[in-house]
Amino acid sequence: MTIPSHPVVVRAMLAADGRLLSADPPLLALQREAGADLGVPIAVPQLATIARLAGRLGITLSRPVVAACERGDIDMWVRAKPEEGGVSLSVVDWRERPTVADPVDNGQRDADIAALAEGWNWQIDTQLRFEMVLEGMGEAGALPADPPVPGSRFSSYFQLQPDADGDMAMLRGFAQRRAFRDQQAVLAKDAGSRFRLSAYPTFDLSGQLKGYRGTAFPLVQAVVAPMVEDQPLALYPAEFGRRLDRSLRQPLGRIIANADTISAQLEGPLRPDYAGYASDIAVAGRHLMALVDDLADLQAIDRPDFSVIAEEVDLADLGRRAAGLLAVKALDRRIKIVPPSGDATLLATGEFRRVLQILVNLIGNAVRYSPEDTEVRVATEWESGQARIAVIDQGTGVAPADRERIFEKFERLGRDDAGGSGLGLYISRRLARAMGGDIVIGGAPGEGARFILSLPVSG
Repeated sequence: MTIPSHPVVVRAMLAADGRLLSADPPLLALQREAGADLGVPIAVPQLATIARLAGRLGITLSRPVVAACERGDIDMWVRAKPEEGGVSLSVVDWRERPTVADPVDNGQRDADIAALAEGWNWQIDTQLRFEMVLEGMGEAGALPADPPVPGSRFSSYFQLQPDADGDMAMLRGFAQRRAFRDQQAVLAKDAGSRFRLSAYPTFDLSGQLKGYRGTAFPLVQAVVAPMVEDQPLALYPAEFGRRLDRSLRQPLGRIIANADTISAQLEGPLRPDYAGYASDIAVAGRHLMALVDDLADLQAIDRPDFSVIAEEVDLADLGRRAAGLLAVKALDRRIKIVPPSGDATLLATGEFRRVLQILVNLIGNAVRYSPEDTEVRVATEWESGQARIAVIDQGTGVAPADRERIFEKFERLGRDDAGGSGLGLYISRRLARAMGGDIVIGGAPGEGARFILSLPVSG
């Protein structure tokens, strides 16, 4: 059965108990493909979850959803609005993408094989920072003249190289929390020094991933081709995004979807602790997916040929969308997001999805680092030919000395929490400047931060 892409709004209505009362043909076809029909509970776990959450909280939610069909995955932007007697669903963007079959795992990445690999020893945490570097056995176990320093980033020392099929064993192993072997890498400071990396995951007593412990085996020096004069430097291979999609996004998407299905208990009741474990898995999966998205964006914006679309956008509308997307996260921390009023509008020139991405990042940061029981306001204004939208929190603010440093790659101002990759603000500013705008920080120290996105006025 073929379900086409639908650029128009696709609607459905659910009763308070989750029964699908009505649905436009695409959603009805998806419901039937899942083995259900009208008059019974909706059988698409992701849609059931967002509808149930909107009904329980009594607020309108907007978020991206990935659902599976016979031919692949469907990316949807879903809006769930509580109404008398139920919840209405509106899908404002419905796009299909085929599933690429994962390569067959032939067992070569088992932990015992990775643990016995030759070379010098290293250990990293889940944030990809070195925790330990030790000599191994034999000549191959000798440390390099300039070994990595504990606390430094893995990516600042090693640069991963794809295999003949364009795959990266380490990325796949990290996504699946499994051992890997034979990952090719070169030193970031010396592309002629090549290594073969093998490693296995380590876990704490509760089963949470702690990091990886592995070995680095030196290979024969590679011959580095001279750089052609005036040829732009490509920091990432052009097909890097495709590899990420195959090696990380698709496995993570299926992990999240299956965990959501278990947590929603659609196949029957579960012990509360089991349902909680599934929910934790889904949360962890989404965190990893966010890191993957940051890596993909970093790959894109650092390429010499990166460009954005110039289209008319409404900053007030995008502010409301971003606020709706983060409403649940804010409620969990007892933070109120105050979006632009429903009748507010401010037209600017930029790329719709990139502006939304920036605002989600800015509001998400404000929610993450603001004290509980405070407000995050999103306000629009016009000034000197620029359309501006500000995200204002009631936290401690950003010291003037740090207001440029915070936009540097991997900079987190000493924070040691697990949230974020240190790439969000770097990516956001690069995107804003690519659209002819900028992001600056205002607000007095100790009185909250004010992140201001400015874009050219439309027309």
